[in-house]
Amino acid sequence: MEKIVISTAYITLGQALKEIGVIDTGGMAKWYLSEYAVYVNGEEENRRGKKLVPGDEILLEDGSRVEITAN
Repeated sequence: MEKIVISTAYITLGQALKEIGVIDTGGMAKWYLSEYAVYVNGEEENRRGKKLVPGDEILLEDGSRVEITAN
């Protein structure tokens, strides 16, 4: 399981996808979310602006898991 460590209150789903290298630019987030299933805490999510806080977990279509943690 990969981890994203944040020092702010939250990170958006689009920023998180860019951080883990799934997309190259923030503008690709909308396209990626329309083409691939992404789950946040077990629920399918398609909003690139969805705020993720420490403890949230992202599950990608390929089975990759990413956990948001605090600094």
